[in-house]
Amino acid sequence: MLFVISIGGSVLARDLNPERFKKYASMLEELSQEHSIVVITGGGVAARQYIETARQIGANEVTCDFIGIDVTRLNAQLLIAALGKNAYPEPPLNYKDAELALASGKIVVMGGVIPGQTTDMVSAVLAEYLRADIMVIATSVDGVYSSDPATDENARKFDVMTPKELLDVVISTEMKAGSKSPVDPLAAKMIERCNIDTIVMDGTQPEMISNVVRQECAKSKPVEGKKPGTRITTK
Repeated sequence: MLFVISIGGSVLARDLNPERFKKYASMLEELSQEHSIVVITGGGVAARQYIETARQIGANEVTCDFIGIDVTRLNAQLLIAALGKNAYPEPPLNYKDAELALASGKIVVMGGVIPGQTTDMVSAVLAEYLRADIMVIATSVDGVYSSDPATDENARKFDVMTPKELLDVVISTEMKAGSKSPVDPLAAKMIERCNIDTIVMDGTQPEMISNVVRQECAKSKPVEGKKPGTRITTK
């Protein structure tokens, strides 16, 4: 199976701890023994700090996007270094390059692509382009909520939702470089357009991601009991 995995910068690189990169690399290496893996890394706190500084000195939003993309690619290069010979040696810079890199049989790791696209959007476009079996969005939250659970005690977590329901929830997100949302509106629209089966989940521990991937491969019907994150599907 082909998995496209978006790992948020706040998950992978929040403190630039080398042991964290090694743990995620080890998890990805194990999964790659049975599956094809493409990883898109986010920018996280570092990207937002650079972007905010750029804004304060007068940079426009496109320039801020380019700065954020550079940071996502730095995070991708760190993960590639941790993966060593198991990874394609450099982050692809566009979708066609990612397809060519995947043909190498290695784990492909990349960051952002063009201004105006978050790494979630890149993941969604790439999942469609590569005809991925499923997309996993590993974030610092455990799924999609009806509102921000940090500010609304009545926020309700979705176990399963349709792409249209996802779009309705996230559509109010402010579209600026470095904006924070479990899934950004453009990515949600892409998921709706292409009906890409997607899981939005807490990825702060690498074993959580591997457990979800294995569960997806093993099940023949929806898993009973507690759902891992939020599954977006039309099925």
